[in-house]
Amino acid sequence: MSIFTGIWVALVTPFSDGQVDHPALRKLVRHYAEAGVSGLVALGTTGEAAALDQLEQQAVVYTVLDAAAGLPVIVGLGDNHSGQLHQNLRQFSERDIAGFLIPAPYYVRPSQQGIIDHFTRLADASPVPLVLYDIPYRTGVQIELQTLLTLAAHPQIQAVKDCSGSIATTQALIADGRLQVLAGEDINIFNSLCMGGSGAISASVNVCPQRFVALYRAVVEQRLHDARAIFHELAPLIRLMFAEPSPGPVKALLAQQGWICDELRAPMTAASPPLQAQLRQLHLAQSEVC
Repeated sequence: MSIFTGIWVALVTPFSDGQVDHPALRKLVRHYAEAGVSGLVALGTTGEAAALDQLEQQAVVYTVLDAAAGLPVIVGLGDNHSGQLHQNLRQFSERDIAGFLIPAPYYVRPSQQGIIDHFTRLADASPVPLVLYDIPYRTGVQIELQTLLTLAAHPQIQAVKDCSGSIATTQALIADGRLQVLAGEDINIFNSLCMGGSGAISASVNVCPQRFVALYRAVVEQRLHDARAIFHELAPLIRLMFAEPSPGPVKALLAQQGWICDELRAPMTAASPPLQAQLRQLHLAQSEVC
């Protein structure tokens, strides 16, 4: 039985005065564990991994693993340099992680056969499972459905973070059943779960973990009336979380909640003053449930 089910939080990386704020990161991890999330994802897009150097990335993973106290941790590996990617895979594999979240190589736009070869080599080399990350608007290349189905035959490729934007692809992967389908677009979590998806890897969970966990449990327990009500309650929050480039809005609301400093690394920018005001109103309105 795959562990890649339920609600996984795509962790932010807190900063303070330009440095990674490890105490704040520890507090966040413990908060999410207490909220009942199924697992944690470090060094994903929401974690501004591209803005961290190698030593910072290692330190973030070590802090998350230590604070997680046994809660499963997936580590993001995004690179278009095959040698560096394999080196990072070997290095992080020395730690007790649950798997790797890996997108298609960005910018170079390989063929579908090139994508198959790329992931197959990584899966062959990895002692832990891979979660494919299909996010074409960031990488510049779609992992096509047939490619995903081909890769599903590899025993070390066990799940997909689905940001394809295609309901047909989502449905086909769920129906095939070999990959655990984790919604990667927060606004599609409810749809995906109702179709039989396994869960979600979500940025919005950072700011309201209990309600996303409640949404998942309601669907699993077939309390669809409750699940629908929770989703409609969360929809305004989700829209604001992506009203400007992520993780700017996420960090802004976490700062308003008192968890972190509202600080990002260039070229990312903090949420604009108008969005900050909207988030403040939302925070006041939802303070009892988030």
